[in-house]
Amino acid sequence: MNNFPIGIIDSGIGGLSVWLEIRKLLPEESVLYLADAKNLPYGEKSEKEVYMLAKSLMQYLIDKDVRMIVIACNTITVSALNQFRKDFPSLPIIGTVPVVKTAATRSKNKKIGILSTKTTAESDYQKRLITAFAPDCEVINIGTSKLVSMVETGVVDMTVLKEELAPFLDANIDTLALGCTHFPFLLPQIQEVLGKDVQILDSATAIARQVKHLLVTEGIESDAVLGSHKFSTTGDEEVFSAQLGRLVPDMAHVTIRKVEI
Repeated sequence: MNNFPIGIIDSGIGGLSVWLEIRKLLPEESVLYLADAKNLPYGEKSEKEVYMLAKSLMQYLIDKDVRMIVIACNTITVSALNQFRKDFPSLPIIGTVPVVKTAATRSKNKKIGILSTKTTAESDYQKRLITAFAPDCEVINIGTSKLVSMVETGVVDMTVLKEELAPFLDANIDTLALGCTHFPFLLPQIQEVLGKDVQILDSATAIARQVKHLLVTEGIESDAVLGSHKFSTTGDEEVFSAQLGRLVPDMAHVTIRKVEI
């Protein structure tokens, strides 16, 4: 059996924002990361397509003997998390964690923005959670198909970014919840557009804490002194390697495995 208790799936490199927080909080744990770059982006696909693609990723990691799977993708989470927990009842599965309570608590003017992919936005999942927790909050829910590619390519078009974020400025939000794990890699640029007075929240830290809690309660911590990390992609391994090195310089020379799903 592989000594890799944690498996992470995502449509591309966005889940690295979650992986970074897991590595920081749990340096002794080992992780298998699988990116379905071949079928990127998921945010434009139907729920059925997302489910079928993500199920193949899940099965690949299960076959590698992981003992927990983290779905580091909001689109997969809102589309398929509940079904996967029925499909794999004995496997601990963690999805992205909406920063609902934090956003509602920190907002002073009760105007909260949610920035996500179109599929996530259309599900209205996060908006409904915030509204249920804090019915006095006004929620501006924006789905965009243009930001994921900026992270994947490393080419940020500030003109396009300003256009996509304009509704938040018009609504005078003071808190923004990032509803896609790709978006934390654009945080400096998003902050520049929205201004320093807007708080920007993402769920990566909360997910890492949930992973730590589940490892303990399920008794599936590794016995390694120092964790090791392996990365696989359904896309071009050289492209993924370059992306990983750009976003996480200390992992620039890690070998990337190409897999067929």
